[in-house]
Formats: sequence, structure tokens, C-alpha cells
Amino acid sequence: MTGDTNGRAADGRESTHEGPERAGGLGTSTDARTAGSGIARRRVGGGILALGGALALTPIPLAGAAARSGPGAGTADGAADTGAGMDSGAHRPTLRRGSAARAGLLQEPLDQLVRDAEAYLADSPEHPWYAGAVLLAGRGGTVALHRPIGKAVRYAAYDEKTDTGVEFPADQQIAMAEDTVFDLASISKLFTSLLAVQQIERGTLELEATVASYLPDFAGGGKQDVTVRHLLTHTSGFRSWIPLYEEPTREGKLRRLWEEVPASTPGSAYLYSDLNLISLQLILEKITGRPLDALLRDEITAPLGMHRTRYNPPASWKPKIAATEDARLPWSGLERGLVWGEVHDENAFGLDGVAGHAGVFSCAWDLAVLARTLLNGGVYGRARILSEESVDLLFTDFNTAFPGDEHGLGFELYQHWYMGAMATPRSAGHTGFTGTSLVLDPSTDTFLVVLGNSVHPVRSWRSGSAPRVAAANQLARAVPVRPERGRTAWFSGMASASTATLTLPALRLHSARARLECALWWDTERAADALFLEASEGQDWQPVPFTTLAPGHRPDPQPHPTGSVTGWSGRVWHRLEADLTAWRGRDVTLRWRYATDRLYVGRGAYVDGLRVRDGVRTVFDAERPRDADRIEATGWAPSAD
Repeated sequence: MTGDTNGRAADGRESTHEGPERAGGLGTSTDARTAGSGIARRRVGGGILALGGALALTPIPLAGAAARSGPGAGTADGAADTGAGMDSGAHRPTLRRGSAARAGLLQEPLDQLVRDAEAYLADSPEHPWYAGAVLLAGRGGTVALHRPIGKAVRYAAYDEKTDTGVEFPADQQIAMAEDTVFDLASISKLFTSLLAVQQIERGTLELEATVASYLPDFAGGGKQDVTVRHLLTHTSGFRSWIPLYEEPTREGKLRRLWEEVPASTPGSAYLYSDLNLISLQLILEKITGRPLDALLRDEITAPLGMHRTRYNPPASWKPKIAATEDARLPWSGLERGLVWGEVHDENAFGLDGVAGHAGVFSCAWDLAVLARTLLNGGVYGRARILSEESVDLLFTDFNTAFPGDEHGLGFELYQHWYMGAMATPRSAGHTGFTGTSLVLDPSTDTFLVVLGNSVHPVRSWRSGSAPRVAAANQLARAVPVRPERGRTAWFSGMASASTATLTLPALRLHSARARLECALWWDTERAADALFLEASEGQDWQPVPFTTLAPGHRPDPQPHPTGSVTGWSGRVWHRLEADLTAWRGRDVTLRWRYATDRLYVGRGAYVDGLRVRDGVRTVFDAERPRDADRIEATGWAPSAD
């Protein structure tokens, strides 16, 4: 599609245009290598060190660890139901419907997730964000929420003079259903990436090989040094898109790609581009001798039983497909009228619907199966599509040189702009321009699918990723954080653009060994939101340095000389100590201050077991009712979960 250069200003890094196709494959007339030695890699600390890539410094917990986690295992998250798995163990769950409790989730945030999503059916602020959506959320082997809202088909056309949608008669409109099929747009890139990683695993494709070694014509325009890894991590230097659909022939489209000159030196910058996945499609079709749609069917959807996922859905599916845009000039690159049942992206349409960057249609349940497969380490039921080592590559950041643009092989990582509070260094996912998104969080074994038809009736009506963020925030909140001790802990909440304070009463300290002790849990939008420990003698507040110790992860306490924490702490309770001897002989008031900006939030902060020791004396203990009653909380609240 044309018109939205990338959506990042409002939407983050979502594709602006969508990808290639052809039932018979794009192909190329030049010879290329058909076999290779596979990716060179070795295990390091549970992660993967890939040639030219990045070191995963922490293990990637898949379902085997996350689903079994619980208070007894040293984590704060309750254990999820693992469902009926394959015979190798219950930690390889397959999906079934169940209650929030069965999934190890809280019901109220899931209910709020639906209410929030329904709010975007109304003007937000000027137009509905989508005509309708299908929401799916789960943990472990349990799908605890699967809810359609709004309309799959509502508008027959768009009136640009009045900026209004021309609705179908009421009896011709189609309500959204659980099994409604959507044009996934750029989520299609994930399938192409998975197919590429399969070939890497099999040794027919090398991650560090140049693209030109497979497709010699690709070297045109100075692209001879672009590698397969550059394509998968959007560091090739390709600009975001070019209008391939303007070329009437396949040969003309390929010529435009071969002649394209990179905007930057390969590996020197991150630039999201549809052209990367179109190029990867060409490689896959060359080395396998099969078109991309056949690869998708044979290698992923058929083995996993994803029967509602494919390129070019047949006409019989149309009543169950969500309509997209009234595609006309000048906002669209092509004059097509209402696009319904065929791919929305212009380049993918020009390539007969089968493209590496766009063109896959699917439903929420099928995407949940894919999510469960990856969280299982590449297996679902008796079908394995990837090894666990290959799945590690999807969750490994290869873009450590470009902070904020974390990327595994095909999957985006740690992106608050659509993952909301589900974003962690391990969270993977992708969005699609049509209004779709998929998020997986291995640390909690949760998955979220939001499928909306947000370009219906026109692409200019949608703005930002607010519905995706709202849904992700609520699913993150639905994962309980159990108090480190006792029945409740103090919770900062998850409000944006706010400041919450938790203030202890003024205390006079006499000992040279005065200290604050407590348990601390935090997960914030890194750098933008932070938790501060501060002290005051009556007027100004100043930072109080402290140390934290995580269970089992690091043997030594970690210093926080600025008296603050931000980012992701591993979703575990840390033991905190702060030296208070600087206030010896004086009255001092201590407080926690949680401050957030207006954009995104993490899961928040929890404080438990607050205690101030003055040498051998305990001068404050939050477990004593008379001390607990003296705490002043603004924005913080006692929470059991």
C-alpha cells in the first residue's frame, strides 16, 4: 500500500506497503547456490551466538520453564494450566478453551480488555479505529478470551468529499465472528521468516551468506554485500518500499528490485523494508524450487492444522473475510474499489497475491496455534516445524547495535509501541497495516492476537496503535504478581502520564547501621518510566542509593547509585537494601515515587515487606498494623495479585 510511509510516527514500525506473490513463485532466471552448510552457531548461557549477530545474554524461557513457574519457583507469576500436550510432557501444550483461572490469569483485566477494545469502535478521536475486531488472549494451553466485536463488513465505499463511510444496507453488513479471516498484511513477514529459518536449520540456506550468492542479479545497485541476516533483521539498507506494482510484468518488477540502490551501507542502520522479505521470498523459491504459497502450506499450515491460513483465499471464503479498503486514487496506488477477499497491499496484489511481505490471510485461532507452537519451542501436538535452537533465533536480538530496534530473525522484540506492558526483552511479535498484531511473551507464556479491519473503509481513518497497546496492557495486568510475603503488596498501578508516591512516616535514626529493607518488583517502559527511592528532611527530596539482589540470577547485589530502577527486572522479586546512615541523628521521611510519561507503560512496580532497621532496633515494619496505617499512598494500592 502507499500513503503511510511506515506508520512509525503514529504507529511505530508498521509496514506501509505490503509484499509479493505469484502462484508459481517469482523465481529468477539466474543460477544460484542450492545448498549450504547451515548457520554456524553455538550455545552460550542458554542463548545463541550467531555469526555477525548478537549474543543473547539470558536464557530464552519457552513453555517448559514459563508454564511451570510460580511462587515456589522463585517467580512472581502464577503457574498457567499447560493443557493437553504431546506425549513428551505437559509442558508442550496444545490449545483448548478455558477460564481465566485455568489459564493462570485474572478475569477482570480480560473483561476490561474487551471494554477497551469496544471503545475503539466509536470515534477515536475522529473516526472508529476499526469497523470490528477479533480478540484472543491466552496463557499456557488455555485460550481464556476469544471475542469478536463490531463488523467484518460495514462499508460499501468511502466518500472523500464528506470524509464519511458509505454503509451497506443493514441486512448486507456482516458481524465479526470468532473465525473471521483477516488480511494479515505484514504479519505475513513472520511466515516467510519461519520458512527461511527452516531452511537455515536444514543447511540449504546460510544466515551470513550474501543474497547475491543465491540470486546473482541482486548484486545490482551496489547490493553485493547484503546478507540473508540483513534481510531478516531489516539492516540491508533497503528503503521501506518501491511501487513494484507500477511495472506490468514480473520481469519489470524484478528489474526494479535488482537495480534498487541501498539507502545505507548494509549493516549500518535499521530501516524497516518490505523489499527485504520480497528478496527473501525469491531466495526461498530458488533454493526449494517451490512457490511461497506451497511452502507455507506444506511446511507450516498443514503440519500445524492451520486450515484457515493461506494466500489467495477462494471465493467461497469471502462471506467469512473482513473487508478492507475502498482502494482508489489518490490514497491508494491502484483503482480497485472495495477490497474484500483479496490482498490489500498494492505490491502483493501486483504479484498475484503471494508475497514475502504481505498476502497471508488467517484467523485468530490459527495465529494462536502458531504462537503456542513457538512458545513450545517449535512443536505443536505431534508436529514439529522448528528445532528449539532455531526458535531461539527468533527471540534473540541481532540488532544490539541499534537500541530501540531490537529484532530477532523476522520477529520484532521489546516494542512497547504495540506490545504495551507485554513488552520485555523476550517478547516477540509483529503488526500488519490492515490493523493486525501478534505478541508472544515467553517470560509469562502468554500470547495475544488482535485482528482489526482498521483500513475499512479507508486507511486515513486509523491512527496510532492505541487499541493494540490497550489490549496488551490488560493481558499483562491479567498475569498475577503474588506478594513476596503476606497477603498483599503495594502496587504502583499502570497509569501513564502520572506520578504515584508511597511515603513512610518521618523517622529519627540514631545508628551508624541504619538501613531500609524491602522486596522490590519492577517492569517499566525502559528509560521513559522509573521508580525512585527518595528521602527528605522536610523540604526537598533527594535520591537514596540502594542495592538489589535477584534470586539465583546474580550472586552479587546490584548497585543503583541514582536511587532508581527502570526497564525490565526479570519478573521476579528482588531483595533491596538502602544505607540510611547519612541521616543519622535527624528526622527523615522516605518515599517511593513511580513516574510515567504519556505514551506507554510496563507492568508497574510492587513493594513488599517494608522495614527500617536502626542498628538492632526495628523502627518501622509495614507488617505491624500501627506502622502500616502510617503509610501515605497516592496512586499506590495494596494488591493481592
